[in-house]
Amino acid sequence: MDRAAIQFKGVSKRFGKLQVLDNVDLHLREGEFLGLVGINGAGKTTLIKCLLDLCAPSGGSIEIFGLLHAQPASRSRLAFLPERFIPPNFATGNEFLRFMTAMHRQPWQLNKVEATLHTLDLDPPVLRKPVRHLSKGTAQKLGLAATLLSGKDLYVLDEPMSGLDPKARALFKRDLLARKRQGLTLFFTSHMLADISALCDRMAVLHQGQILYQGAPAAFCEHFGATDMEGAYLNCVGATS
Repeated sequence: MDRAAIQFKGVSKRFGKLQVLDNVDLHLREGEFLGLVGINGAGKTTLIKCLLDLCAPSGGSIEIFGLLHAQPASRSRLAFLPERFIPPNFATGNEFLRFMTAMHRQPWQLNKVEATLHTLDLDPPVLRKPVRHLSKGTAQKLGLAATLLSGKDLYVLDEPMSGLDPKARALFKRDLLARKRQGLTLFFTSHMLADISALCDRMAVLHQGQILYQGAPAAFCEHFGATDMEGAYLNCVGATS
């Protein structure tokens, strides 16, 4: 039986009178890639914040590798990259990567670092600059590089492709699939249905705080009577919009 890496059971979250999450049931098995799809404001980032104990659910429970999410030990195998990633502006790119590698208790291996930079089409000389001089896309690559160098076997990524150019997107997806063959588990949010289709074993649609679909991307179109992912998504959320 496959073990659950992440388990959301009846998770709800209210901010005052606003119900952001409503009885969310969702699971991610070890070694699986799961993509979470939804419009802006659907509750995707709030669900991740609850997972990481950055905000407390109003109801339900969350487990990571069988441990309650509020226990720090539950996150020991997890690397996270937020959607609005802003590296410390006083550091250079190299200083940031060295700091994050040390935080994850990983050795600084130059050949591994260089291979990771190549994976993201990130020019090493750029990392000599203070991060405040980096473009949004280059800063995103820097955050992804820190994630790839973390040595963790579960990645939680909020809109990881945001700001990446087409070459970096293609290389990053190729690298993720290679890591999947080595046992990586991935939970990520995305507005890009093509990325979900290319990467994920399963997908989930979160809309108005509820899970409307949870299953294989290949079955999504058939389930909602559409010929493509975009059409299936519109049919999925149309009944509640």
